[in-house]
Amino acid sequence: MITRLLSAAAVCCATGLPLGAENTFETPITGEILNGWQQTDGTHLAALRLTLAPGWKTYWRTPGDAGIPPHFDWSGSENLRGVGITWPTPEVFKTAGMRTIGYSGEVVLPISLAMHRTGEPIELSAHLDIGVCSDICVPYQMTLTAVIDSKSTKPTPAIAAALAARPFTAKEAGLRSVTCALSPTEDGLRIEAHMAVPSAGGTEVVIIEPGQPGLWSSETNVVRTGGMLVAVGEIMAGSAGPLALDRSRIRITVLGQNHAVDIKGCAPG
Repeated sequence: MITRLLSAAAVCCATGLPLGAENTFETPITGEILNGWQQTDGTHLAALRLTLAPGWKTYWRTPGDAGIPPHFDWSGSENLRGVGITWPTPEVFKTAGMRTIGYSGEVVLPISLAMHRTGEPIELSAHLDIGVCSDICVPYQMTLTAVIDSKSTKPTPAIAAALAARPFTAKEAGLRSVTCALSPTEDGLRIEAHMAVPSAGGTEVVIIEPGQPGLWSSETNVVRTGGMLVAVGEIMAGSAGPLALDRSRIRITVLGQNHAVDIKGCAPG
């Protein structure tokens, strides 16, 4: 495995840190690429491993009201046709009284790599534009590179563990039905999701992702009554005009004390 960190720079501070003060603390996050193994379908399973300094966290694909959404740019890669990311179950944090979703300590993000020319190495370049937070929140950039050329079919333990830490699918969690009722609001659409699913344990948090560019959703209010979990939130658009929502692209994640659940799509309610 050949892995290099080309650059890592705190771009600016989101909480008004004085100019120049970003140079007074240690690097809050480091990263590397894990080479992984060849899969039976011809794709390669690798991973990004991010290690955070004590007290720091970074964000899940949907960071919450106070978070910074992560962005990945693979355009500097060679022999790379496509990338799929598997997100391990995240943690729930409170930041300045607002809920954020992310990771602390170390996170391994499995990535499935499809190549143009099967059997040839992938020269992987991953440019990450992410947020990291402690007492301050900082947009942070790093570029990781590696030559992915392993022909091994033996799973890498760290990547296999991250795959096992993903949320349950709807079937694995025992979901019986899910419906979404939509109604107009002043700023967008009110969404009320009814999920007939066993408890994930403890106080459950529900994140609703619209699944369409230019749309985002608010924090949800959640109530469980027996086997029925109900989450209510609002979906808004970045521009004025009618808001059309495709229910098949809605993604709902339930985070509980025992496990998480990944639900894709919902029927009219």
